[in-house]
Amino acid sequence: MTKEKLAIEVVERLKKEYPDAGCTLDYDQAWKLLVSVRLAAQCTDARVNVVVEDLYAEYPDVDSLAAADVEDIERIVRPCGLGKSKARDISACMKILKDEYGGKIPKDFNALLKLPGVGRKSANLIMGDVFGEPAIVTDTHCIRLVNRIGLVDGIKDPKKVEMELWKIIPPEEGSDFCHRLVFHGRDICTARTKPHCERCCLSEICKKNGVEQG
Repeated sequence: MTKEKLAIEVVERLKKEYPDAGCTLDYDQAWKLLVSVRLAAQCTDARVNVVVEDLYAEYPDVDSLAAADVEDIERIVRPCGLGKSKARDISACMKILKDEYGGKIPKDFNALLKLPGVGRKSANLIMGDVFGEPAIVTDTHCIRLVNRIGLVDGIKDPKKVEMELWKIIPPEEGSDFCHRLVFHGRDICTARTKPHCERCCLSEICKKNGVEQG
């Protein structure tokens, strides 16, 4: 099976398994997703969702968060880990949104990359979930699963994985595909324990189970 055909089959099987899969970070405004995805680095989405409730209770909009002292932001977000650097990036990012974009998030991938604390993974998440644009979010689940399945071959660098997936994943499927990989990676194709191949909807086509890929 070629990688292109494998990709289509994986997309379709994951669709059936996780029809309603979406972003697991809670947000009701675009700028909040930007904050949450920065906090999610080396932290669970579940913890982030709890922490941001306190953050937004005190700073309910871009202007108030931009005006906040970095130390006060750090005090609230510390449970997410790396509090000092995350608070610094959030403060700087909100200031730029306020001063240069009228409190809105730019609908431009390269402009997003220029925001403090925003890398390709975060920018793709914003483009896909906020603006509905084609996106490939190469988080740890994505990188682990696409290597195990055989969609990429031994590539660990996030940008290189992203570039390979752009070649074989239909653009309109990319964002939801990556969300479904998160669900599948947490429930079935886990990192810390033995993968539950006996319950996996991809077992028949997975490289890990000895299925040769073209």
